[in-house]
Amino acid sequence: MRPANEPGGRYVLGVDSGGSGLRVALAEAADPAGAVSTRSATPVRTSAAGIDPAHMLELLLPMARELLAGAGDPVPVALVVGAAGMATLGDGLRAELPAALARELGVGRLALAADGVTAYAGALGQRPGAVVAAGTGMIALGTDLGSWRRADGWGHLLGDCGGGAWIGQAGLAAAMRAFDGRRGGSAALLARAEERFGPAGELPGRIYPRADRPAALAAFAPDVAACAPSDPVAASILRDAARHIAESAAAVCPADGGEVALTGGLFNMGAPLLDPLHRELTAQLPKAELTPAAGDPLHGALVIAAALASDGLRLPRDGRLLFVP
Repeated sequence: MRPANEPGGRYVLGVDSGGSGLRVALAEAADPAGAVSTRSATPVRTSAAGIDPAHMLELLLPMARELLAGAGDPVPVALVVGAAGMATLGDGLRAELPAALARELGVGRLALAADGVTAYAGALGQRPGAVVAAGTGMIALGTDLGSWRRADGWGHLLGDCGGGAWIGQAGLAAAMRAFDGRRGGSAALLARAEERFGPAGELPGRIYPRADRPAALAAFAPDVAACAPSDPVAASILRDAARHIAESAAAVCPADGGEVALTGGLFNMGAPLLDPLHRELTAQLPKAELTPAAGDPLHGALVIAAALASDGLRLPRDGRLLFVP
């Protein structure tokens, strides 16, 4: 990274806020890939009132100032905050962050984005297509650069079909069928469940009261993948997950096809999920091209910030998904 006092040293900040904490990155506007970053394992507080803007600033500002100091204290030309829950829980952020960040960091150009949008920008940049972001949950986002289309991302009780929590829950349900002696059970998944969580009869008490229930369910997804090569029930669960993921991608992909990228930790499960998923995507999206994701949501925040800095933002502005004051 070029020192701030050298010619051309225009800098942008990107922020990625989610359930596992907060990450902040600094890069030259001309080179978002050449970023330096820092992270906090403390997630921003969220309540029924939404994402807490004061807590966001409390965490974000010291991290941003540390990165800026390392680059010679430049004034950033643009900043983008990507946050899980921004679309539905971001009213407080949209009301308070623009003025606060302008006051505290001097930044003049700013956008607040849903994490699905930063995942999209990280994976495909500003090209039309569709991105599936899957980890504990699952959301698909697509654009023809005229408007956004979203599918799923509704949480583990109402959706996130094919995501980590969905796979884990289906695997544990199959384990409990085996424990009961019902049809459709899996002895292999029962053994894995007891190894991970303890006696099967105590499983509801170990899962239901947890505040991090989606994460607890998702923790069992790798066990389902490990059993899939030799267990037909586990393999069937992953085939169903692949079908759900492809259906969401098909729902948001532009009509003339385009690129489709997969991003997120779920796809680290490898062949047991990716093989049936590639077959489903080929069947459901014959005009689309499966493309490797270029980067993650933090990189996507920097891509959008660099576009703002050069008046080159092509991704659709949206009051909730990509808010540019």
